[in-house]
Amino acid sequence: MGDRFKDRLVARALEEGFIACRVCRPWDVPEVPERLSAFVEAGYHGQMGWLAERMHWRGNPAALWPEARSVVMLAESYTPERDPMERLGWRDRGVISVYAQNRDYHDLVKKRLKRLARWMIAEGARELHANTLPEVKVFVDTAPVPEKALGQAAGLGWQGKHTNLLSREWGNWAFLGSVFTTLEIEADAPEVDHCGSCRACLDVCPTEAFVGPYRLDARKCISYLTIEHKGPVDEDLRARMGNRIYGCDDCLAVCPWNKFAVEASDLRYAARDELEAPRLAELARLDDAAFRALFSGSPIKRIGRDRFVRNVLYAIGNSGEPELAAAARELVEDTDEAVADAARWAVAMLTQMGETGRE
Repeated sequence: MGDRFKDRLVARALEEGFIACRVCRPWDVPEVPERLSAFVEAGYHGQMGWLAERMHWRGNPAALWPEARSVVMLAESYTPERDPMERLGWRDRGVISVYAQNRDYHDLVKKRLKRLARWMIAEGARELHANTLPEVKVFVDTAPVPEKALGQAAGLGWQGKHTNLLSREWGNWAFLGSVFTTLEIEADAPEVDHCGSCRACLDVCPTEAFVGPYRLDARKCISYLTIEHKGPVDEDLRARMGNRIYGCDDCLAVCPWNKFAVEASDLRYAARDELEAPRLAELARLDDAAFRALFSGSPIKRIGRDRFVRNVLYAIGNSGEPELAAAARELVEDTDEAVADAARWAVAMLTQMGETGRE
């Protein structure tokens, strides 16, 4: 495809609401298989068995769809209006990761990707004067695609020491999406690392989940613990989770490159009032129906009531607020053992704290 098509593609992507659009080849990430294998062999993936099961595809994007000749990588901003770390000290409130405080990004990003893909099919066929239409496949965090590595290969940004993609143009508050296509589109130059000697993201981690720069042990990561981990969380990690009840933004929030963060263009990423700093006591009382109603259209819905309330009870146990013990006591006999265990732990923590205060 000519330069004119590439320029029009980028312009169209920006019109759709993406903040950046770059191109690479599916085979431009030869380092991924070795890195992924080392991650899994060390056990850092925890209960995320799908990482091991799909290593062949995730480690080799070209194998996912052999006919693809180009990968269009796109970034969409969800920059928060406030510093998400401000609410970590609100002891009777829970903190939900910025990306999950409103609509599910999978749905929003995928719709934009599909519109862009349809444009690529129509304009690609016209450009090539082809009788057969070019093919496309869109992905957004739901298939074995190494989006961050492909993003760096395409020049969107680089994988920082916190393992997330960041950019000198828009920081690190961005969702990634990709369009694989049979079209031959000119590739962009890969981005290089600009982290330098900075350790802000590594040092801020409450659970010390980073084994080293660019190396994350997911088993200690609060995002993993609150979203992916099933069953009780190790007691030595519970106290470090603070009032984070779904995800964690600390390593993203402290990145100095966020001084260039781009405002989110879609209002559906703005925090819903009831999810910006929800009261822990109210969340602890959610049954399955109420949970589903509150988180309809939210990515939180997928972890289910039990895992979410378990997280809420850990936050209650960390709150230091004796009056929250009543909400925890109501759940010590919950039908879900992880919830009941978390409730007993929370009661014990608050009781112990109360006794210490009386001494």
